[in-house]
Amino acid sequence: MELNVIGAKSLNVSDEVFGGEYKKALVHQIVVAYQAAGRAGTQSQLTRGEMSGTTKKFKKQKGGGARHGDYRAPIFVGGGRAFAAKPRNYEQKVNRKAYRVAIRSIFSELVRQDRLKIVESFGIETPKTSAMVAKLAELEVSGRVLLVSEDASESVFLAARNIPYIHVLDVMGLNPVSLVGSDHVVMTVDAVKKVEEWLA
Repeated sequence: MELNVIGAKSLNVSDEVFGGEYKKALVHQIVVAYQAAGRAGTQSQLTRGEMSGTTKKFKKQKGGGARHGDYRAPIFVGGGRAFAAKPRNYEQKVNRKAYRVAIRSIFSELVRQDRLKIVESFGIETPKTSAMVAKLAELEVSGRVLLVSEDASESVFLAARNIPYIHVLDVMGLNPVSLVGSDHVVMTVDAVKKVEEWLA
């Protein structure tokens, strides 16, 4: 299939990578797994048995209303937790093949929805925010925009960092959350070729 390149001739790409079926359930699974892997999992709380302090019964058994043992019980403010959170690993197993199929599926849907824009280059030589704003206006993209190049230059990073919801990634940093969460994805021709080589 052919993809339009803004300001240049069209680009031939693989139907398998950019024209496949959208697998919604698989994409959801991959996005959830990616986000889960980013969780620290360091939360730690104390049970009543792990807390310091006396275990002495603080009042007599009868005649004082409710019957209680010590102040470390979960019912009291400052007491232990009944079901205390402990450090754990949130990572989910994802097959490499399934991950690639999901990324292909996302790119195919971006093409179908006309949310993927391809350019020869970003054309930003100086790190000026105004230059990036002008470039985005020229490309007619708005909202959450993801800029992807084979090897993003420092000028592009600096020009985009003061603009809300504009993110710059190189091909090696591509991830399902960034792709799914973007209203538009702008890629250079070299980046498209690199992605095609990776996912073919």
